[in-house]
This record gives sequence, C-alpha cells and structure tokens, in this order.
Amino acid sequence: MNYRVLIIAALIIAAALIAGCSQSQPAQQQPSGTAAPGAASSGVIKIGVIASLTGPASNVGTNMWNSAQVAAEKINGDGGVTMKDGSKARIQLIVGDDESTATGGNKAATKLITDDKVDILVGGYSSAVTSAYEQVIADNKIPFVVTGASSPIITHRTDGIDTSYVFHHCPTTDTYGEYTTKFIDQVIRPAVNKKLGAAESRPFRLALLYQDTAFGKGVQTAVNNTITKNKLNIQLVSQQSYKMGDTDFRTQLTAIKAANPDAVYLGAFPNEGAPAITQARRDIGLNTIFLNVENNDNAQFYKDLGQYGEGAVIESRYSPYIAPAGAVSDAQNGFKQAYFAKFKTYPDMMGASTYDGIFIASRAISNAGTTDKAAVRQALVDLKMPQVVHAMKDQTISFSPDFRESTFDLWMEQLSMDATAGETRPKIVWPDNLKTTEFVLPSWYVPGPAS
Repeated sequence: MNYRVLIIAALIIAAALIAGCSQSQPAQQQPSGTAAPGAASSGVIKIGVIASLTGPASNVGTNMWNSAQVAAEKINGDGGVTMKDGSKARIQLIVGDDESTATGGNKAATKLITDDKVDILVGGYSSAVTSAYEQVIADNKIPFVVTGASSPIITHRTDGIDTSYVFHHCPTTDTYGEYTTKFIDQVIRPAVNKKLGAAESRPFRLALLYQDTAFGKGVQTAVNNTITKNKLNIQLVSQQSYKMGDTDFRTQLTAIKAANPDAVYLGAFPNEGAPAITQARRDIGLNTIFLNVENNDNAQFYKDLGQYGEGAVIESRYSPYIAPAGAVSDAQNGFKQAYFAKFKTYPDMMGASTYDGIFIASRAISNAGTTDKAAVRQALVDLKMPQVVHAMKDQTISFSPDFRESTFDLWMEQLSMDATAGETRPKIVWPDNLKTTEFVLPSWYVPGPAS
C-alpha cells in the first residue's frame, strides 16, 4: 500500500511539473508588461483607416478600405516595418466607418484614437465629413494622412483648429479645378470654335453642377478664380448646386440646358455624377461634354454610366483601366492585379491614394524609429520617399512646408465605348507628353450658340 501511495504521489508531482512547464511557454513567447514609450506594442503598428463604408460615399470608401488592406499585406509580406532597435513590426489595420456623415466621422475618429489606441490615421473622403472631426485630431495630436478629402480647408483652416498633425496626400480642389479649367480653355474651346466656325473672341460657355459641400463649393471657387486670375475667355452661364447624396438632377439639368452651354463641369461623387450625366443625355437631351473630378475614375462609375459616358472627360492621376507610360506603370499594374485577386474588381483613384497612404505612414514610423506621435509627425514633415503608385512631382512623395500638401502629376482622359467591355474606357488626351490620342467632339455633340 505504501508503495502504491508513493507511486501515486510521484505521478501527481510529475503532472504538476509538466503542467507548469506548458503554461510558462506562451508567457515566454508573449511577455506581459507595458511597452516602452514610442515602442510598437508587441511588435505591432496600429494604423486606423477612416473610410465611408456606409452612406452615399460608400462606393469610394469601401475601395479605400480594401486598398489599405492590400497595402498592409504587401508591407507585412515584405517583412514589416523596421523600428529604431532594428526589430520588425507588423501592421495591424483597424477601420472606422464615418457613415458619410460628420457625426459618424467624429464617432469613428474618437473610437480609433481613444479605444483602439491607433498610432496613426489614414483616409478621410468627404471634405465636409473629414473637416468635422479635425478638432478630435488636434486634441489628441495624432498624425493623420488624408487620402481622399480634397477641399483646401483640410489644412488651410482659419477657424483656430490646429491642423499641424494633418498631411494632405490628395490634390486639392484648387489644384485640379484650375487644371481642368485650363484644359477647357486650351483644348475644348478651340475645338468648339472650329466646329462652329466661330472667331477666337467667342466666349466659351461653361456650366457648373456641384455638390453643396466644401468639396463641391471648392470646385466652383477654383473655376471662378482660375477664369478671373488668368483672364480666360470663359463665361459661366449657369451654376447649379445639389445636396450630397441626391439622385435626381433633372431640375438643375433643365436650367443648365436652357443656358445653352458648350460643356458642363461636375463637382460630384461617382454615385452622383453617373446618374446626373445619364439623366442629362437620356432624359433632358443635353448632349454636351461632361467634365468630371478625379474621384470619378472609379470602376463603378464606368459601369453606371454605360453608353452615356461616351465623350465624357475625367481629370485624373490614376485610373483602374489605364496607366501612363513611365516610372509608375509597373507599380500601378502590380497594385491593380493584387487588388483584383483579392476583391475581383479594380481599385479606384481614392483607393490608390490610400494604398500610398499606408506606405507613407509606415515609412514615417520607420524613419522616426518609434510610434511616438510627435516624432512621427516630424518624420512626415521631413519625408522624402520614392513615389508608390501615383506619379508625383520629381517622382518623390513629400509635403509642402506651409500646408503639408503633396504634389501630383495630373492628366485629362476622354471616355470612348469599348465594345468588349460594354462600357466606356479612358484614354489620355492631355498633356501632350502623356497623351495617347487626341480629344474629339462626338458626332452627337451640340454646342451653344455661335455668337
């Protein structure tokens, strides 16, 4: 009996020792305790992505979130982010849905910062929504790389809100509004005069249809200022606004048609621009050239336009269907293929900006060697990194010292029907060093009066 007791006791002690060893192994692999200030906690960098996953901007917002995931997978697959001590940190993305509203944006930003404790933010699409939560950014002094909201107000605020932690990786409405207006003056105006047999002195008749937000009003302001500043021979014959998310534009389009424009420039989201153009041509009989802001270079926009996209023009810096010849061509095609493999469609322009944004955030943290927010902000101020998928000025991503804006190479595309796709597809028509074809006035085009 004593031997039996001894054997049982020995077995119990052995089992306890084995159990103790098995429990301590995970503790050795995942040590507890608080990370040093500025260190990537447990070898993880948390990047918060603010995107419109619901509401009227959800088409573009979903594309931005998807693109961020593709970027993080690429960076992590290549070994992660190098920190100050030589260690590698993995990127963890956490998304916040701004719901396409100011309230939703405030809620998303606050949760990402205070609850999820992200190290840096990337994203932001609607200018009205993004500008509404910049006070949250200022209060928490967290770096924010904005990749979609294009109103200058994002970093040009005059209402006392500190935007020093906000970096704008997206052309502003001032930039692309001016660029598009100059294209109208230099390319479309001569073509229309030639068609009409009109004198060079004939004013070009331009109409505007714009979203009644900081974004849309930014486009309107840029066009007006460009005409005035450069003394362009362009007359604004109608300026019509609508509410974000509207779907019926027939009232505004009827007023525009009555003004006999030579072209219409839309400051619209893709889910607004496509029905506006369709209603104009199909229902109103407004057979003119429609110019679109760059955010409309979006696969769903092409699908929704169908045949009515023929002849339309988009100011662009990235397209789901073409890539300009040059240094970024291979990088763009690689990104598109990786995105398609994961999501079975192609990324749009704001998705490409956000893809860039994840690389920018990662490089800034790597350059800082820490996730300390002030150090990362300074790394963004000092940043000079090779372009990723967008063609940048001097092939370099950097931010201006005044308003922390990066500078892109832009181009203009015209859409034509692709019989195989059953949709329109873009071709670059301007500037001369990038164009692959000439701008043309479609056979059905109806200009304004000759005089």
